[in-house]
Amino acid sequence: MPTPALFQPITVGALTMRNRIVIAPMCQYSAEQGRMTDWHLIHLGHLALSGAGLLTIEASAVTPEGRITFGDVGLYDDATEAAMARVLESVRRHSDMPIAIQLAHAGRKASTDLPWRGGKQIAPDHADGWQTVAPSPAPFAEGENPPHALSVAEIEALVAAFAESARRAARLGIDAVQLHGAHGYLLHQFLSPLSNRRTDEYGGSLDNRMRFPLAVFDAVRAAFPAERPVTMRVSGTDWVEGGWDAEQTVAFARALEARGCAAIHVSSGGLDPRQQIPTGPSYQVPLARAVKQGCGLPVVAVGLITDYEQAEAIVGTGDADMIALARTILYEPRWPWHAAAHLGAHVKAPDQYLRSQPHRFRDLFDA
Repeated sequence: MPTPALFQPITVGALTMRNRIVIAPMCQYSAEQGRMTDWHLIHLGHLALSGAGLLTIEASAVTPEGRITFGDVGLYDDATEAAMARVLESVRRHSDMPIAIQLAHAGRKASTDLPWRGGKQIAPDHADGWQTVAPSPAPFAEGENPPHALSVAEIEALVAAFAESARRAARLGIDAVQLHGAHGYLLHQFLSPLSNRRTDEYGGSLDNRMRFPLAVFDAVRAAFPAERPVTMRVSGTDWVEGGWDAEQTVAFARALEARGCAAIHVSSGGLDPRQQIPTGPSYQVPLARAVKQGCGLPVVAVGLITDYEQAEAIVGTGDADMIALARTILYEPRWPWHAAAHLGAHVKAPDQYLRSQPHRFRDLFDA
């Protein structure tokens, strides 16, 4: 029997993955002053035993003000780097799964409370809050404290901050970097005409709105080892009339491809509270398909992918090259094992777990 498409290896840049299953970055809101804790060791450790092709560390802020919440992970100083190094050293001791990191800045969506406490914006004068920044002084939601509009000098400083975080990621031996250009965070805020109302060289035309995100990509690509891939996560649409859309996403993808981007991960939404998202299984796959048809980059599809046949069809039909799992794999941490069993494929498991293989799936685990 031929190997199912979902379990065929793929090479992204110089990084080879055993299969097409990506564990998406998922914020845990459990850091202390930007530093990873034992929770991250447990969380990443058990996902690193799942049999997926790639594990992505949650959105890691490039400055303290770039965190979504006061509980977010950062990679912006020696203390945050050391805390991440401790977690990675333990995870790698028991797993050889490649590990990527998502570098991010929340922009005007920063300084919020933890999701399980409501997730509302925290005022700058509160102990757990700070002044947010954005391309323009328009808040995300009505009644919020307006963000500070970044000056050109501040924009250039943030480009340098992304590059410095990439250098820290390289020192940590991280296999790939993903830049967070989706979900209404800072890079996305510059891309969308709904949030970017600037009249200088960083606003207005599509080329101008892409200027800062592309400068960040160029700086990170230059700072991260050439043999390790740099990728981008995007929102394929704002789901709001007059906002960022699939056509602009394709243009952005082509610009990234020309600069050496290794892959693009297509999500959607998050920029504007007025969004109307037609949520359902595979609802974002058409956006991934449009980007794949419009450029030569490997494409990752994500969003309510829960079924094994569904995932196989997305890759097998060429709608995307990989699929990403987030909440699905939190709920079912051995999803890749079950997918391999269902589709007749093989998956890597730790030696300590080999005896868990059911008799009816005698050849499930790789030798």
